[in-house]
Amino acid sequence: MIKHSEWKETKFTLHLISQILGKIKLKTAPQQPQWGHVTLPITAEGFSTGLLFYDNHFFQIDLSITEASIKILIDGDAHLINITDQKTIKEYYEEIFSVLSEKQIPLTINTTPQEMPYTTKFDEDDTPREFDQEKALRGLKLFQFAYHQELTFISPYRCRKLMPALFWGTFDISTLILHGKMEPFPENKIIEKAAFDEHFIEFGFWLGDDNTDDPSFFILPYPFQFHPLSHQDDIEPEDAYYSADASEFFLHLKSESQMNPSDIQAFFRSSYHILIRELEWQGCSYYEIPLEMPPQP
Repeated sequence: MIKHSEWKETKFTLHLISQILGKIKLKTAPQQPQWGHVTLPITAEGFSTGLLFYDNHFFQIDLSITEASIKILIDGDAHLINITDQKTIKEYYEEIFSVLSEKQIPLTINTTPQEMPYTTKFDEDDTPREFDQEKALRGLKLFQFAYHQELTFISPYRCRKLMPALFWGTFDISTLILHGKMEPFPENKIIEKAAFDEHFIEFGFWLGDDNTDDPSFFILPYPFQFHPLSHQDDIEPEDAYYSADASEFFLHLKSESQMNPSDIQAFFRSSYHILIRELEWQGCSYYEIPLEMPPQP
């Protein structure tokens, strides 16, 4: 467990680096609904772009918190960039794109961070940035725990879904259940109109911010439900609640004792059943038909 205030600056550094990796994936991965093609898989060491392609080249960029490095794999060759305390985002950006350029991958990206208040361009950001590896490893364990819980919940469902991964714009881990019913976003915003164009329920995990120090699981329906829900009191466990102002269910993790897998699974299941009634989704019983597979240990 680690709260936002305990690793705020290190988390910010990793968030900005994740945006560089994410924007590279944005330019190269085949497009999917809900921006599913740009998410970053969580790994045993950190996060990754996964396998990408550019012309006849195949490449991948892995951020390893355990090794404090960024590994760029291009056509079978590996290139390492060290992650060090007080290094600037400009340095990370220039080193990554220098390697790509040398290997005939002349990508360009929008260098302005997105979905965050900070807007200094990567190639102009010469402020020394904190990297505390011990704190970063604690944060990684939170991400891995959340990924495991989301994966455990979502995997058996017989429906269209977006599997758990890191959304680098907001720096949270999310998975989606989609119902196949279009609902265009009412405003002409480039990110939102592609992310919010059909019914879904998002099951996510967020690391907190200056206003909410606790990491939290959250459940967000689309279309948004900015009103009390008919069965919102059915939410589990007892620490969970619904915010009509945010159109979200929340389960804050204030201590290690609240990292209880059975409580988190109950949070996911109960919110799902509340929301499919509220959204009037039909035919959802099919999604929960048990798998005909031997149980795992």
